Amino acid sequence: MANAPDIDPSAIDALLQGRHGDPYAVLGPHGVGDARELRVLAPGARGVLALREDGSSERLRSEREGFFRGRIGAGRYRLRIEWDGAIQETEDPYAFGTLLEEDDLHAIAAGRHPQLTRVLGAHAMRLGEVDGVRFAVWAPNARRVSVVGDFNAWDGRRHPMRARPSAGVWEIFVPGIGPGARYKYEIIGPDGHIGPQKADPLARRTEAPPATASIVAGYETYAYTDGDWMRERAARHAPDAPIAVYEMHAGSWRHPAGGTPSWHYLSEQLIPYVQAMGFTHIELMPIMEHPFGGSWGYQPLGLFAPTARYGPPEAFAEFVDRCHAAGIGVILDWVPAHFPSDAHGLVRFDGTALYEHQDPREGYHPDWNTMIYNLGRNEVRNLLIASALEWLERYHVDGLRVDAVASMLYRDYSRKADEWVPNVFGGRENLESIAFLRELNGIVRERCPGALMIAEESTAWPGVSAPVDQGGLGFHYKWNMGWMHDTLHYMHEDPLHRRYHHHEMTFGLVYAWSERFMLPLSHDEVVHGKGSLLGKMPGDEWQRLANLRAYYAFMWTHPGKKLLFMGCEIGQHAEWNHDGEVSWWELDAPGHRGLQRLVRDLNHLYAGLPALHRLDAEPDGFAWVIGDDAGNSVYAYRRRDGRGGEALVVCNMTPVPREGYRIGVPAAGAWRERLNTDAQDYGGSGMGNAGGRTSEPVPSHGMPDSLCLTLPPLATLILQYEG
Repeated sequence: MANAPDIDPSAIDALLQGRHGDPYAVLGPHGVGDARELRVLAPGARGVLALREDGSSERLRSEREGFFRGRIGAGRYRLRIEWDGAIQETEDPYAFGTLLEEDDLHAIAAGRHPQLTRVLGAHAMRLGEVDGVRFAVWAPNARRVSVVGDFNAWDGRRHPMRARPSAGVWEIFVPGIGPGARYKYEIIGPDGHIGPQKADPLARRTEAPPATASIVAGYETYAYTDGDWMRERAARHAPDAPIAVYEMHAGSWRHPAGGTPSWHYLSEQLIPYVQAMGFTHIELMPIMEHPFGGSWGYQPLGLFAPTARYGPPEAFAEFVDRCHAAGIGVILDWVPAHFPSDAHGLVRFDGTALYEHQDPREGYHPDWNTMIYNLGRNEVRNLLIASALEWLERYHVDGLRVDAVASMLYRDYSRKADEWVPNVFGGRENLESIAFLRELNGIVRERCPGALMIAEESTAWPGVSAPVDQGGLGFHYKWNMGWMHDTLHYMHEDPLHRRYHHHEMTFGLVYAWSERFMLPLSHDEVVHGKGSLLGKMPGDEWQRLANLRAYYAFMWTHPGKKLLFMGCEIGQHAEWNHDGEVSWWELDAPGHRGLQRLVRDLNHLYAGLPALHRLDAEPDGFAWVIGDDAGNSVYAYRRRDGRGGEALVVCNMTPVPREGYRIGVPAAGAWRERLNTDAQDYGGSGMGNAGGRTSEPVPSHGMPDSLCLTLPPLATLILQYEG
């Protein structure tokens, strides 16, 4: 029988120093048949016994302090390791063969693995009759990678991993541990330097910050009960559907007495609130694990893990499931544009610029002091697409709002002339990002039917929401940042001066159907010294609330889906503070309570009146009646559902009431006043049109009939044609 091969003493030295790049070549059982020799690396151990299946044992001799070897013969064995004050019995991690299949390695190397989370990361599993965890990580330029954790006293010498060079992947099966185990990777880079211990890029669970370890997730997936929702959600997300989004930061919506927010608390408190308010969706600012709370989640590192701040992953899954049971969709902010440079994260992961560009003109973001993903690398694109699919498939999330798309599309975004690198054609377009976004949106449409992809894109880039096969980026909706900036600027003006800015409220209709738009009044407008939405309004307290009521009704009747940030629905005075909570006590004041009631009624009217949403993305759904009365700061327009349904919207953006204001209408008969933002229930003066008006055969605005209306001060009216 063949003898076990000799060991080069330098190999033992390298193992004991934690620098051997191929530990399986030395450790574990070696030889043939009964001539097998066992080698075990256990730095700090007093002794090691090999326990045979027949009950006998073999004490391995200590050849060097921490390195043990001995003959064990054929058959299975276990190790009994004697530590100071403790005895450990375990399977030998170096007794197992290769773990990942060659097909998986080929797909990883090509950047095309359809289930990347199935192969990389930490997976609790059973190999044969042995329970443990399989670890696998991409680090192609590393000399050595070890998994470290509580199970090996965070000693990088104890569990060096096997290299799979064809894909740049390292793997190991660690027996005897399972879900809940904390771990990181210790990596020696190509320069021979041991870098900071790294969190797992594909960890599905993490420690709560400021701790930074990854945690092995459980075997089980959450048992969802939302089958009907998932089958029906495509219709809820169609261009002709009402979509009203409540954007929020999970940690600062409301604090439980004597505690901190959790997914369970939000399930109990947030879901019924959003349901009663009539919002169709909740949009969560990034909940992917992030080290710095002050980034609000926009500097994430755990692209596959819900932040531990609010509970374990299964608690987030339950939150989504309960939202669906209440008829509410869940959208997540998702950040593929940049990542932070925290030492335990992705930056120089294997000692090289692996996930980021090497050149800081491409790989460093000056606006946010963060790194930029190298989307020219197949493996990096694969990682980001896998992250998107993780939230949409594993957690049944209904859509992703992709942050900072503009910064991805332009190589010179926020850079001076000498601070950027042109593309291969000499242009400023980021061709790699364009290809990535198209690939991402194509895969999501194929694998996650009904899920929404929404772009925060602030430029005039063409075709953001156009299909990929028509040259577009393939998103479903785009945030209309231009509309937001123009209309907020108008509302900030003293009503006396609004006549000079009249076009700022009408200009959005010039391009309203160039994309499928969402109108965002987001967190970005109430931070960094910008004050609250209420604070942007001119006048005294009554006028500010009246302005905001009129503005919200203008927004809810304007073409485009709706998004409102938490606290704005009650007219919060202070700008948002991520360490605080919404100032719910302001609801003790009738004006704020009235504003909240108005937002609720707007949501219900928007969903219940097809003229306000059915042709939202088509020009036939909108027509100006009065767009040029700058002198009175009055606007009037029709919304139509294409099936005979008509709504007339009239805005008076001055504090001057206007009696007998005549407006042409397309059809004779009764026009019922469905909503008046000046109603006393909303905190207004109570002026209006006593439920509605009947048209008169008096031509006006190019139409044969007209209404003679009372326009309340700083108010918007919504009238429905009843024939």
